[in-house]
Amino acid sequence: MAEDLDNQIDQDFGPLIRVYKSGRIERMLGTDVVPPSTDPSTGVSSKDLLIDPTTGLSVRLYLPADHLHPDPSLPLLIYFHGGGFCIESASSPTYHNYLNSLVARSNITVVSVDYRRAPEHPLPAAYDDSWAALRWVANLADFKRVFLAGDSAGANIAHRVAMMAGNEDSDLGMKIKGMALIHSYFWGTDALEGESEDPKFREGMERMWRFVCPSTTEGSDDVWANPMREPAERLARLGCQKVMVWVAEKDFVRARGVAYCEALKKSGWNGDVKLVEHQGQGHVFHLLDPQCQQALEFLEDLGEFLNQE
Repeated sequence: MAEDLDNQIDQDFGPLIRVYKSGRIERMLGTDVVPPSTDPSTGVSSKDLLIDPTTGLSVRLYLPADHLHPDPSLPLLIYFHGGGFCIESASSPTYHNYLNSLVARSNITVVSVDYRRAPEHPLPAAYDDSWAALRWVANLADFKRVFLAGDSAGANIAHRVAMMAGNEDSDLGMKIKGMALIHSYFWGTDALEGESEDPKFREGMERMWRFVCPSTTEGSDDVWANPMREPAERLARLGCQKVMVWVAEKDFVRARGVAYCEALKKSGWNGDVKLVEHQGQGHVFHLLDPQCQQALEFLEDLGEFLNQE
């Protein structure tokens, strides 16, 4: 009897994703989707727009109540969802509901990027798609206050896009005012102070990075995973004017967010960076329990950051 390769696990990254020997991919989380809509409780409207038919890149555009088109006088946020580069999407109910709330609270426009995911499309596909989305926004209207933001893997993407804006011959024709990094998925082979030293945990993190970025030669010590290894002169050209970094006390990547702030300060970057920590909370707590007091306070703080002149 021939082996049933479709049910034999080749790579297991539970509870996120499994790959079977036949090549079948099972996403265990982040598969639910909701259509764009007009939210009856807030009046926020959303619609999906295809940017690149070749790659399938699309975005979900969110507009505040009573706005039929993007308003250049309002802040515009380009958001990159989390999910370890391999799960979740811009149409996930988790992100759709959260961004609805953020738009209603902050009176901003949001472009949520539905980038390609690993393992079908390993890194740098997510970076390439997110850069393409930024360039699309630059041609959409003359926005004066443009922000990047993301959580977990999305925060990693936001940083990489800001690096591309500052270091590459981008010719964007648009300045990025600020960036909000939430529980950033950064990593490295050496344990930082306060970071888990459990060999099995660290081996799992290393395997995960090599899974989403198989082309790496340095593992999680390459600058895509570990921006603290970026040469100071490159990090100093980060392409935005101010950065807010949010960390959570019980988050496994907390130390990386703290180290990122310090590295940015020491690089000579001519901008403003601030760190905020939520005590007693874990990774992306604001998405897992959006009605808890600290999550509601964070929503207010994020909105205030995005509305700064």
